[in-house]
Amino acid sequence: MTELEKLQAQLRACRHCEGMLEPRPVVHGNPGAPILQVSQAPGKKVHETGIPFNDASGRRLRQYWYQISDAQFYDPDLFYITSMGHCYPGKGKTGDKKPPRCCFDMWTRQEIELKPGTRMMLVIGREAASRLFPKREFTELVFQDQEYDGIPCYVLPHPSPLNVRWFRMHPEFETQRMPVIREKLHQVLKTAGQDGSGSDKVDSEGASADR
Repeated sequence: MTELEKLQAQLRACRHCEGMLEPRPVVHGNPGAPILQVSQAPGKKVHETGIPFNDASGRRLRQYWYQISDAQFYDPDLFYITSMGHCYPGKGKTGDKKPPRCCFDMWTRQEIELKPGTRMMLVIGREAASRLFPKREFTELVFQDQEYDGIPCYVLPHPSPLNVRWFRMHPEFETQRMPVIREKLHQVLKTAGQDGSGSDKVDSEGASADR
């Protein structure tokens, strides 16, 4: 068992925040996965199922942005999926609450440090970006290639349907920036013996839910 696998076992047993919410830590992936995706925190549906990005945000991310199949996204040898908070933080006034800082300090920071073989980092949303790149302007991070501890890193806005204002202000993200990030992603998948050609067909239900 690797140090990261030991950490995962401890993480899944974490009950640090049980006084605030029902704990159900979500983390997915094997230590050797080449793609490390870091986001904010599980939503309510993810909390109920234990499957990361198993919601409208996830469909938009996989089908429209990454253009890969569900099988590729959930392949633990391809994607290591974690977040700033590993449990659903509860509902706020304008969306879900922010994850508690303690989760990043206790778990996520160590996951990133202990994970070997990461060839690409995908950072999803303002909250995750602010933890990993403090004092940096979010939109600037999105539209420029980044590095985190020497690893190529790409910052994406959160694909949530609630994030419509940001997308209206920055339509060039989906038309210009995302194709560049997608090409980098497919290059990593191709090297790992995969490519984006197995992408699931986008049905009308998924499109209406995510657009």
